[in-house]
Parts: sequence; C-alpha cells; structure tokens
Amino acid sequence: MREFIDISSSLQAGIASDPPGFTPEIEYHTHQQTAGEVLGFFPGATADDLPDGEGWAYERVHITTHNGTHLDAPYHYSATMNGREQAMTIDEVPLEWCLRPGVKLDFRHFPDGYVATAADVEAELERIGHRLRPLDIVVVNTSAGARHGRDDYVASGCGMGREATLYLLERGVRVTGTDAWSWDAPFVHTARRYAAEGDASIIWEGHRAGREIGYCHLEKLQNLDALPASGFEISCFPVKVHGASAGWTRAVAIIGA
Repeated sequence: MREFIDISSSLQAGIASDPPGFTPEIEYHTHQQTAGEVLGFFPGATADDLPDGEGWAYERVHITTHNGTHLDAPYHYSATMNGREQAMTIDEVPLEWCLRPGVKLDFRHFPDGYVATAADVEAELERIGHRLRPLDIVVVNTSAGARHGRDDYVASGCGMGREATLYLLERGVRVTGTDAWSWDAPFVHTARRYAAEGDASIIWEGHRAGREIGYCHLEKLQNLDALPASGFEISCFPVKVHGASAGWTRAVAIIGA
C-alpha cells in the first residue's frame, strides 16, 4: 500500500508567501456570476435552461512562475551552466530528474539566516545513515516550513550555501528542495552580512552554484516534517512553460511499494 504525502503549498492570495510586490493575485468567478457568459455561447437560451441557473466556475490569476511550490530551472540562476553551456529552461529539464528517491535533511534547529555548509550536510547524512546516489532528490526541512503564510515567512529558515550545494551536486544530485521561500538564506539576513563584510560572493550563493553544475530546486514545499529521512520517492514534474525559468508543480512524496 502506497502513502501519498502532499508536500506542496497552495497557491493562495492574501497571505505572506512572497515578498511585497511578488505575491499572487487570484480573482474567483462563481457559477452565479458567470451564467451570462455561458448563455452568450447559445443564442436564445436563458438562465432557466441552466441547472440551478449556474454557469461555470473559473479563476483569473496574476502570478509569476515562482509563486507557489515550483521547480526552478538552471536558467533562473544564470544564462549559463556547467561552465559555459546554455542554461536549460524548465521545458528542457529531463523528466527522469523529477521522479526519484527522496532524502530529507532536518535543519529545523538552525537559526533563521544560517547558511548551511558541506559539513552540515555530511553530518546529517551520517546521522540518518544515508549515502547519496546520483539523482536522489534532497529536500531540506527548515524552520520556515511551519511559518508559511505568516508575516515572518520570507525571513525564516536557514539557507544552503555554495559549498553545501556543490557537495550535493558533485555526488550526482540534480534536484533539491526547501520549505523556505528560497534555497538560499533569506535575503534580509544576507543583506546584513553584505553590509558588514562587503563580500558580494555571498549574494545568492546557493543558487549561483548552478553556474558550475546545472541543477533544479523546489521552493516553498510543505509538510516535510511528515516525511521520514529516506525510503520514499518524490514526484515533482513541472508545468511545461516554454522557455521559462521555473514551472509550478504539485510535489508529492510517495512512501511504499
């Protein structure tokens, strides 16, 4: 018997899921509101001809490909990957990357803004007794997962630094994920470090690792605390948006045969 665990967050307006100016807008059209639209296709028909006088329900949305749970393509991070190759867009991501065994790193104990290192990843893999295999999907459970929709969500959770990301990529991982707003540490914390240190290499360092080894990652996952450390698969096929930097996905963890 297989168990399916939804690890996606809902695409929802009116909550703090993204920074100001980047949140989704959804306009809901109800059955009662749209009866006239339906009748417009059938001259002579009246509302009495429709069951309960109902039209159809639909939604108009104003979003980016990075709203809601989504898979980032290498093109999001840079125009190039793997040195100087053209970075792949979301419609070019190999499908075999998107249904693979999953591994969960529990980093909920790290403070907001902490940048996880390769040593942190190695220590957690040793703790859970897992040896990485090529194309494992590695997801990171941060403290941000419990704060989705709250005002402090975007500033919550730890991030994955360049060396931690490359540690995974060098071992064949090509899809990673986080329940935080970004794979990197929240920008507000990185901005403070940059102001104090003046080191531009810390800006988006986990993302920019994709310039060296192209990879994808999932952002704004949910329910990672419900997953075991390993022994499950993740399905995360993205919507095929032509030439795009990301695609929305209903990410699901599958436990059992």
